[in-house]
Amino acid sequence: MDINQLPVECIATILAFTSPKDACRSATVSPAFRSAADSEALWTTFLPSDYRQIISQASSPSTTSFLNSLSKKALYFHLCDRLLLIGSGNSSFALEKESGKKCYMIGARDLEIIWGNSTQYWTWNSNPISRFSEVAELQTVWWLEIKGRIEARNLSPQTNYAAYLVFKLVEDRYQRRGFRERPVLLRVYFEGAEVEEGKMAILDPREGSLVAFEERADGWMEIEMGEIFNELGDDGSIIFHLKEFHDFITKSGLIVEGIEIRPKTD
Repeated sequence: MDINQLPVECIATILAFTSPKDACRSATVSPAFRSAADSEALWTTFLPSDYRQIISQASSPSTTSFLNSLSKKALYFHLCDRLLLIGSGNSSFALEKESGKKCYMIGARDLEIIWGNSTQYWTWNSNPISRFSEVAELQTVWWLEIKGRIEARNLSPQTNYAAYLVFKLVEDRYQRRGFRERPVLLRVYFEGAEVEEGKMAILDPREGSLVAFEERADGWMEIEMGEIFNELGDDGSIIFHLKEFHDFITKSGLIVEGIEIRPKTD
């Protein structure tokens, strides 16, 4: 039997075992494959099982209404190509286009920043290249500590994730202190589990020295904090932790947009 003579529903079921990229390619095979590759049933399988709950968390009710009006294929690519601000607008959600796996960024306002509400130590400012309405700028502290958390059940199962601190340093080098002299400690772990040593990184390296961070396409910098395997999503909270403490070295000039959690592909 010619596979093109199969009912569209059967072809869609077969394509569901491939990837979104392969499904799109299959549309060129025949009209039957094109119908299957565009079907609601197929693209529902590529969306997260809790996609309705996710889009209901959009920071704007009008955004939720708009997303609910899209076809499943259009919704998939919308979530891949455009960030969805969720909750109070201080965090964001997206899908990785190749795999459909979930990605989040926890914005600075949704992080636990020690003394973050004291203007003596931190200020909150708008930034023209940020996805969020506010970012956190460090004025001066001795004890620097930032924590983020996400429930493992909110991430894609059977996926190795990495967390990245998304940051900048103020342009005036004389307003940066402490990050050239002292490395920060970065850790990622399940809450309640035995915590590994983590990694140390210099955020303001001297010219010519090894750089631990990368520049992002959106104009920010990122540094990997660590990685973690999310098996079934039933391991509770995942903690992302940055810390640096020294009695005699103050720190200033760090601008934090947030912590991004996305599948690690390499």
